[in-house]
Amino acid sequence: PGTGYIVEVVPVQKLRQISLSWPILYSSQEEKDTILLTKPAFYVGHLLGHEGPGSLLSFLKRKGWANSLAASTNADLSDFFTFEVSVDLSTKGLEESDKVVEAVFSYLRMLRTEPIPNHIFDEVLQLSDLEWRFLTKGDPENYVQSLAQSMQKYEPLLYIAGPRRVGLLGGKQDLQKSRVAFSTREDRELTRSASLNLLSHLSVENVMITVLSKQFEGKTQFREKWYGTPYNVKQIPSLAVYLWSNPPLANELEMFLPKPNIFIPSEKGLRLKPGVKKEDTSRKSFEERMAPISPPHIIRNDGDEGRWTVYYKKDDRFGQPKAFVVFQLLTSDVYSSSISVALAMLYSMCAEDSLNEFVYDANLAGLTYDIQVLPRGIRLTFGGYNEKLQDFAAYVGKRLARELDEVLPKTEDIFERYKDRLSRSLAAFDVKQPYSHAIYYSTLILQPLNFNYPNDEVRMALDDVTLLQLQSYAQNLWSHGKGEALVQGNIEKNETLDLVNMIDSALAFKTISQDKIPPRLKALPLPVAKTKLQIAEPNSENQNSASQVTIQCLSKSVKDHVLIELISSVLAEPFYEDLRTEQQLGYIVSSGVKALEETRNLNLIVQSSVAPADKSSSAILNFLEDFRTSKLEKLSDSEISSFVKGLLDSKLEPDKSLAAEVTRNWSEISYGRFQFDRIQREAAALLEVTREDLLEFWDKYVAADAYEGRRMIITEVVPQNGPASSKQPPKSSGYATRTTIRSGSKQGELALGIDDIAIFRRDRDTMIKAHVHAGMVNSQIIYILPLINDSLLSKGS
Repeated sequence: PGTGYIVEVVPVQKLRQISLSWPILYSSQEEKDTILLTKPAFYVGHLLGHEGPGSLLSFLKRKGWANSLAASTNADLSDFFTFEVSVDLSTKGLEESDKVVEAVFSYLRMLRTEPIPNHIFDEVLQLSDLEWRFLTKGDPENYVQSLAQSMQKYEPLLYIAGPRRVGLLGGKQDLQKSRVAFSTREDRELTRSASLNLLSHLSVENVMITVLSKQFEGKTQFREKWYGTPYNVKQIPSLAVYLWSNPPLANELEMFLPKPNIFIPSEKGLRLKPGVKKEDTSRKSFEERMAPISPPHIIRNDGDEGRWTVYYKKDDRFGQPKAFVVFQLLTSDVYSSSISVALAMLYSMCAEDSLNEFVYDANLAGLTYDIQVLPRGIRLTFGGYNEKLQDFAAYVGKRLARELDEVLPKTEDIFERYKDRLSRSLAAFDVKQPYSHAIYYSTLILQPLNFNYPNDEVRMALDDVTLLQLQSYAQNLWSHGKGEALVQGNIEKNETLDLVNMIDSALAFKTISQDKIPPRLKALPLPVAKTKLQIAEPNSENQNSASQVTIQCLSKSVKDHVLIELISSVLAEPFYEDLRTEQQLGYIVSSGVKALEETRNLNLIVQSSVAPADKSSSAILNFLEDFRTSKLEKLSDSEISSFVKGLLDSKLEPDKSLAAEVTRNWSEISYGRFQFDRIQREAAALLEVTREDLLEFWDKYVAADAYEGRRMIITEVVPQNGPASSKQPPKSSGYATRTTIRSGSKQGELALGIDDIAIFRRDRDTMIKAHVHAGMVNSQIIYILPLINDSLLSKGS
């Protein structure tokens, strides 16, 4: 189908989306070159995709028709490109999709008929240059791919800057300076002309519309050749063509062009504070990388019964006019049940939506914020250019904590729209790949009940949540707690303390006592057994099986942490070679180590379209059974040195951005470890590793007869049909019906179904609390495990 048609598509997920797409042919090579340098789509996309007051999205949200909107180029080929506007619709918006399209054409009519102010063109250019000046290092693979594409389009001088900057008609002159406006009036007018030319192509006659919705299921006439996607093709009705060609005036719909952006930093505001410097990490020697970087330090400590503990570090490595601020209000009342988790998600969604029009300009100007309700409280994170960061953070904090009437839905209809968005987001879990489900349940079973609530429980809780409950939850959310903060970047100590005081005043919480502070995450120890969890794949159309084998190491020693990482590095290639290349069990075969609190888990996973999950599990276990003799024992000193070097290079790779360093420092603070030199400690431990250390670790934790006892869980996801299917697993193995006492030092087998997960987690959590209470730390301890019958617990591994 081409222009003038509507394509109705049945998506895999529960999406409701309408997309307007226009193909635009290049009339000549000269026009193509001009578009490449002026980038009119940046300006048109900026206007159509704006989310501030008076925007197209603002109107659609007021009508209750849309949740989000995006506008940009899509395909970009040698002789044409496409421009696309996509709208994520509410249920009401899907019913009124013709009106949604009409609103798009109303806004386009305004852009074509009303003069676009100069400040809009200047701001897009200024924001582009601002991002370019303070660009941070990204993923090398993506960077190389972008360069390869750029080399096909631009002259050598513009290989790097070409795709990242606008207004490049001046050539080399425009590359050598920081711009806050166009160099000449002529350059701006050329860009304006190119933008208006693009807008002239975004017509009703030239549009193709795609609508995605589950409501088309069972009502389609066609099926796509390669993936079998059901769809319909309809011509746009003549009445719709007429209405869209003569849409209401934008001002009648209270839509108008964006006002000047007050958050764009001034040149003065981009200056670095005294002492802030940029470090040349590319020339650091190994010895220099082994030296710990300076950690954040406490600049305010109100004591165990006080309000705040504040950590601070002035940037001494990246030399950018940016800062990051992390605030966490520790409180135990916000994550106590699946209902509270559903309410937390709703609150976060409502808060972000209510703030969107205000913060959108701030986001464009490089300021960001994030709100997360977590098991131990509420976390607010701010970042960006520091000149206006303090005022931005204070406003957002005050709005979230004290202006609830502006944050929460005002009507039941709006509330139901948020519930629908969240419900669809949670339901997307069902159509994830089986290996994702295996990873999810393997992780869930290792976390205490109050740290992670199952997806299905949250979904059920969400169904019954009311607006009144959300209002009550939000009023209590910020009412009491204890504050923790990390402030890092181009900011002075006194500015940091002032900022904390501003946030403290905005939040206005009551201080809780030390005994009310929620405990930190403690990983649940698996039993010394081969625990098998079998789950039915929720998506009946996915015919892949998956199996993940997780071996848990409870040791907190740095040496053991690096040993499990080293073993993971050694086995990665032979594991893939064996199960993927030789046995051809699955197209997804991978392994790795995941940290949970101070524990480490070795994970090996296979997803297969041909082998049942239990066959993949057996193959993984057989690989582990042979690995010591086939590989570990035969490692030469030079091979071990090579693996060690690979890990050292990875660990000692300097942080690429201030945000990365802040994230790492906050992790140490939030988990209560405060080992800011963790990387250097692990690197030092790696340098001491021998073959004997690897073999000892294997025999202690990984081998079937490990002398510390192997803690292992096999998570199998069984498809409902297809070549990889097998007998559907029961929802419960009967785990909870009987208890028996068994020694933690012996091996056995334990079967679990999806309905056994909650009681299994409760039992492991109870065991931890009992051991802590009794002061027990020895891992060789008597465990009490519920079992259905003796057949579930057999000798051997």
